[in-house]
Amino acid sequence: MKHDWIYLASQSPRRRQLLAQIGVRHELLLPHAHEDAEALEEEIAGELPAAYCERVTRAKLHAARARLRASGLDAAPILCADTTVALGRHILGKPRDAAHAAETLQALSSRTHRVITAVAVASGRREWLAVNVSRVHVAAIPAAEIARYVAGGEPFGKAGAYAIQSAIAAWIERIEGSYSGIMGLPLFETAQLLRRAGVSF
Repeated sequence: MKHDWIYLASQSPRRRQLLAQIGVRHELLLPHAHEDAEALEEEIAGELPAAYCERVTRAKLHAARARLRASGLDAAPILCADTTVALGRHILGKPRDAAHAAETLQALSSRTHRVITAVAVASGRREWLAVNVSRVHVAAIPAAEIARYVAGGEPFGKAGAYAIQSAIAAWIERIEGSYSGIMGLPLFETAQLLRRAGVSF
């Protein structure tokens, strides 16, 4: 079956922006108040970052499929994604507070880390998933710059405590991989999955 629009089960404005960039019409399919969306992102001890990212993305997709079934809304493909920042085997999640954000950014300073983004699409009974892994090389960030960045509120709600399209870009020496994937939705893989699901854009 062909479709000319999808549901995006994500609250990320960056993912909306990226879908619009490639001309994908979408409507939001967000968790209801009674859903514990944060629980889907809880880590399991010893779980590797890539396995975590894939598991969380599948869990988000299954929750969104159940939400759509219960809603009575028109049927359409659903897209979900999760972005995980990893330093070695360690997952750097969304900062709990300003101190945690500063600690995370200090850990990334002068180091290379991975940004793993998994994308999943469901249409009818079928599901597709793709994973993009990018490497980000960060120069030494002065403590005063970290403090200023944290004070601006940018780190909150973001894995790894930063957004590549923000002021932190002045300290990113280079990337190897997908810029859009680091933002939260790798467009090459996303387009491939949507075409497989019969979405025109």
